[in-house]
Amino acid sequence: MAHSTVGVIFSNIHDQNIPELSKHRTMASIPFVGRYRLVDFALSNMVNSGITTVGVVTKNNYQSLIDHLGSGKDWDLARKDGGIILLPPYSDETDAPYTTRLEALKGITGFLRHRKEDYVVISDCDGVCHMDYSEIVRFHEENRADVTMVYHREDSVESSYYITLEPDETGRIRGLKINPDVNGTGTFNLYVNVMVVRRQYLIDVIQDAVTRGFVSFGRDILTKNVDTIRIFGYEFKGYYAGITSIQKYYKHSMEMLNKEVRDELFGARDIYTKVRDSAPSKYFEGAAVKDSLISDGCIIEGTVENSILFRGVKVGKGSVVRNSIIMQDTVIESDVSLDCVITDKNVVIRDRRHLSGCAELPYFIAKGRML
Repeated sequence: MAHSTVGVIFSNIHDQNIPELSKHRTMASIPFVGRYRLVDFALSNMVNSGITTVGVVTKNNYQSLIDHLGSGKDWDLARKDGGIILLPPYSDETDAPYTTRLEALKGITGFLRHRKEDYVVISDCDGVCHMDYSEIVRFHEENRADVTMVYHREDSVESSYYITLEPDETGRIRGLKINPDVNGTGTFNLYVNVMVVRRQYLIDVIQDAVTRGFVSFGRDILTKNVDTIRIFGYEFKGYYAGITSIQKYYKHSMEMLNKEVRDELFGARDIYTKVRDSAPSKYFEGAAVKDSLISDGCIIEGTVENSILFRGVKVGKGSVVRNSIIMQDTVIESDVSLDCVITDKNVVIRDRRHLSGCAELPYFIAKGRML
């Protein structure tokens, strides 16, 4: 598959879904479960599927993404031919950043034309899953599809923009709806923003859309032509976590404390990330840790229960951290009580503070704040 498929990852498309964490970074570089970034899952899925050339479409706030990806060596993508290629947010014809997915695709047509692979796997960074793209490409070939859209069965959705699919018994999509009313009982087929399309076909579709003045890939191309384009749906049946709000971020992060979920997500194949040579965490006398994920370099003098601590977190003496997500280099001083709290990086919580949220509305502290 390495010679037949090229990958494209959109790093900024869903920033508006979780503005609390994407104010100073892209959706792709939002931290997740101690040592990962959201881009790691899409990128690792591509590498594990044999894709060795991946274009990452940027737009704004992508300095942390560049720092994280580096040369790509942590994903075995530091290559003379291919590897990770950062794609700018505009084309050669304009200096204005894209505002829609279709404009972004138009901006990277030069990259697509210079590639020789047969297929393109397009993925966003709002989903956490372990997905074999080679199986989807095989499904795409067997059905002689023009477009294959991956979906997951869900019973609710929290997003400003989503697509539901209606496949027939052969898998061909006969109905495609954008933002339908999904209230009530039952399940629906939610498109998880992963797509396979033939490279030359994608280039032709983009050029045709530009000449017709189209602005939306979903509304103007897919929805309006569902009867003429051979669109197939591939059902992904594994664990899928859509990061569509701060509440969903908290919910799915807490799911990682469940060993069965961790084994399904991380057990079969590795999820790669940037390697840091941090010192082991240090636990002082009187420290107590239960049902938690603790990253390298932490210093714990207090109590941590049912929580996730990123690298370099300090929990002071007498402090209690429960049901919380504490990001990198946060300092929690003495006699602090936290429950259902999310801190961004480099937060300082001073002595004797008591902060609490709930699972439906976690208490969020922005990057670099001191309370």
